[in-house]
Amino acid sequence: MISFIISLVALVLGYLVYGAVVERIMRPDDRETPAVRLADGVDYVALPTWKVFMIQFLNIAGTGPIFGAIMGMWFGPASYLWIVLGCIFAGAVHDFMSGMLSLRHDGANLPTLIGKYLGGGARTVMLIFTVLLLLMVGAVFVYSPALILKDMWGGEASTIWWIVAIFCYYIVATLLPIDKIIGRIYPLFAIALLVMAAGLLVGLFVKMPHLPELWNMGDLSQWTQSHVIDGKDTLGVSAFFKKNPFFPCLFITIACGAISGFHATQSPLMARCLKSEHLARPVFYGAMITEGLVALIWATVSSYFFYYGGWKEVVSPEAVNEFMAQVQLADGKTLIQYFSAPEVVNFVCASWLGIFGGTLAVLGVVAAPITSGDTAFRSARLIIAEALHFEQKSMVRRLMISVPLFLASLMLLIWQLENPNGFNVLWQYFGWSNQALSVFTLWMITVYLARNHKAYIITLIPAVFMTVVGVSFLTASPLALGRQDLSPWVVIAVIAVAVVWFAIWLKKDRSLNDTSNITTK
Repeated sequence: MISFIISLVALVLGYLVYGAVVERIMRPDDRETPAVRLADGVDYVALPTWKVFMIQFLNIAGTGPIFGAIMGMWFGPASYLWIVLGCIFAGAVHDFMSGMLSLRHDGANLPTLIGKYLGGGARTVMLIFTVLLLLMVGAVFVYSPALILKDMWGGEASTIWWIVAIFCYYIVATLLPIDKIIGRIYPLFAIALLVMAAGLLVGLFVKMPHLPELWNMGDLSQWTQSHVIDGKDTLGVSAFFKKNPFFPCLFITIACGAISGFHATQSPLMARCLKSEHLARPVFYGAMITEGLVALIWATVSSYFFYYGGWKEVVSPEAVNEFMAQVQLADGKTLIQYFSAPEVVNFVCASWLGIFGGTLAVLGVVAAPITSGDTAFRSARLIIAEALHFEQKSMVRRLMISVPLFLASLMLLIWQLENPNGFNVLWQYFGWSNQALSVFTLWMITVYLARNHKAYIITLIPAVFMTVVGVSFLTASPLALGRQDLSPWVVIAVIAVAVVWFAIWLKKDRSLNDTSNITTK
């Protein structure tokens, strides 16, 4: 628990100290924001600050900091380091800077910002890439809640029925003005997520479980012995690490709790609703730190649940015996295949928080991905509209863009349903695409800071690191080359190329700017 407590304090101090440093670099002022200057009653709508924060938090969170943290804790307490350091120095900076740049450019979306600072070619690539990512978000985040709702309600309602129901909601939420549905119910869902996390935090301090610490974690097998039955590793640790090397898979698995490119597609939504630039730090940087806190709590809970048999607390003795018998008889199956991330959430919340906690778990596991999905479609609509110069006050214009988006996402869903492993494959591509988007965003911000003679080092280091993670994953992942032996050489090569490229660009760019200034004078 000591590592967990230190991590909690570090995240709070990160907001107070490093957040202030980052804010000082951008120097928010009293200029009119797009929500005031360009108000249209549909997407540019000034909302109360607390609502903007809650919507931003829910938009970027979804189930990412929950499911990602649960799966990421398989890599051990080192996950704490990535959540804390990634959140403070990468994710929160990424979200704050992308939000501030959108505020300074009339609420511009990510591809427009990338085009301005990385060039027209990059803008075209990112326009296509971002829309595809948002379509995957919509497809991924409609399928999982549909499955959970089907299991919860039982009866004759099929997965397809729930998918149709969720999609109908997507259509309504995407087309209506942002203050009609999103501005009214999202804050309530965000509060539910925060209350659930706070309840689990209290539960951890009441139980004070013995958990592995960063400084004495030792061999992973030493803290999984409670699940070794008849010489079989029921956690499947060996097989897991054979397929998922610590580097780079940890940094792909835990995305939303540390850094996520998807967030840069959501920040412009709230940049169009902020009344003042001075609110950017609590809304953008603060929401990311809050998400890091949620991820940290769930990482700790799942560590207790998996590694120390915490699951025995939430299952009756008869069910435990039956479960253990299943494990002993199962051929090649592991504990993680019996307890998926949604099941861990339901088990823990129902046990630690009672009926109220179970209700909150439903909100967290079902409502959160649905809300991320509909804001993904909304972002895609606005990005395409901006690229085509389509005004969006007219419902007809909104439909012209939204209908093809929904049809494309439905095609992805049909592909998922027709392929037995379709969801897992799509999720892995989504995870990599998500982090690849953060790479483009970080490089774009770095270029902006360098051109304006600001402290670009704060995004250059995360940009290089995430570039290494993305390329290494393509090298090591079974979905691509599957060559883990090449990883060290890939790391060295990517760092060298990235640093040299940036140094050459910076020298050339500043030389051109100096010449331009002399000519102007």
